Amino acid sequence: MSADPRLRDFINRKSSEQSRVHLLQFPSDHGILTNNGRPGAAQAPDLIRARLFNLTPHPSYYQKHTDLLEKVYDAGIVPCSENVENDQRLLGMEVAKILGKNRIPIILGGGHETSFGHFLGYVNTGRPVTIINIDSHADVRMLKDEKPHSGSPFRQALEHDSATCKGYHVFGLNPSTVSFPHYNFVKKRGSALYEGEISKEIILNHIEDIEGDLMITMDIDAVNQGEAPGVSAPNPSGIRKDLWLQLAYEFGRNEKVTSFDLCEVNPVYDQDLRTVRLAALTVWYFLLGLSMRIR
Repeated sequence: MSADPRLRDFINRKSSEQSRVHLLQFPSDHGILTNNGRPGAAQAPDLIRARLFNLTPHPSYYQKHTDLLEKVYDAGIVPCSENVENDQRLLGMEVAKILGKNRIPIILGGGHETSFGHFLGYVNTGRPVTIINIDSHADVRMLKDEKPHSGSPFRQALEHDSATCKGYHVFGLNPSTVSFPHYNFVKKRGSALYEGEISKEIILNHIEDIEGDLMITMDIDAVNQGEAPGVSAPNPSGIRKDLWLQLAYEFGRNEKVTSFDLCEVNPVYDQDLRTVRLAALTVWYFLLGLSMRIR
């Protein structure tokens, strides 16, 4: 072992036999184009992975952290095309395989179309799930010309014929970017809190009463653009990165959380890889939280 060990020294890239966690990449951003956004998020997963692998295990929790890291399997890339619906179907198949073995998928997006593919994993395994989203947008828009996109995943999940989605809760909304009908649509099916209404304690108390599996998705445009400039839709008033990272850790610790995705990093508009680095640190904190509950 190196005198300066990094996550790459522990994460398994050869066999999934003893794994508890699978790391997947979903380099899609065609859904962003369909949603009239600026492309570039397809470049994010590989950059986030590279930065994540270069981080060190937590020195104060070294044994717990590295014990978990040795159970992480680098599961590779789900290939993406301009057919978002087909790509989501493929992602759903991969997530279902992971969930079917009672392992935890971590998915690096991509645009937020990632999350509907993520959700299809629960559909394919017949496991009801509640979706928790940290985001400045509700992402419950209608399809465009019958095509899914980065703004539609949670309407698709809520309206899916399988009735797999038990509820949808979005925290961190920017009130200037959420329409009145979309806000009410979410409120009738779960809950919605603005960026100025949330804290770690409020969110944790909110999800404490939710029963069953939790699917976590974190859209990095919930973070203030001063701290996360490289996103598909910059947010001048978003939450601070401290709260964002605290939430990632707490989601990792939470026994109800059975899957996680991170979306909307756009390296084309990043500055000194600040947003890529924050995204990698987000996954690092989620893994640290997992290390506190998985043996």
